[in-house]
Amino acid sequence: MSTDRLIELSRRVLGALKVPRALISVTFVSARTSGALNRRHLGHRGPTDVITFALGADPAGTVIADIYICPDVARRQAKEFGVGVREEIARLVVHGMLHACGWEHPEGEERTTSPMWRRQEQLLHRFWITPSRTA
Repeated sequence: MSTDRLIELSRRVLGALKVPRALISVTFVSARTSGALNRRHLGHRGPTDVITFALGADPAGTVIADIYICPDVARRQAKEFGVGVREEIARLVVHGMLHACGWEHPEGEERTTSPMWRRQEQLLHRFWITPSRTA
C-alpha cells in the first residue's frame, strides 16, 4: 500500500472536514500492540482495528491526534466484509481522522447506521474507491 496515497487520502478528508491545520500521526501496529493499547486505554480485551487518541487542538487551532491501525485485524475484517485489504485500511484511516476531528459513534449495531459511519463511507467513496481525477 502506498504511503503517499494514504497521506493524500488523509489530506483530502481533513480538507472536506474543513480542518485547516492538523498534526496527526498514523502508526501501523501488531495485533499484540493493538491489544495492549486497547486493554490499557479502553479497557477492552484483544486487538482492535483502529484506536484514535484525539488530543484536541493547540492554541493556533491545529488538530492533534495519534491513530493506531492494526493491519492484522484489517485483513480479517476485509475478508469478513468482502472488501480488499487496502480498502479496509483506507476505511480505518478515514475512521481515525473523523475521531481525531471530534466525531463519535455509538457502540454495537447502531455504529454502522450512525452519522459518523455514513460520513466515513461517503468520504471513503469520494476519495478512495471512486477518486476524482481532478480533486
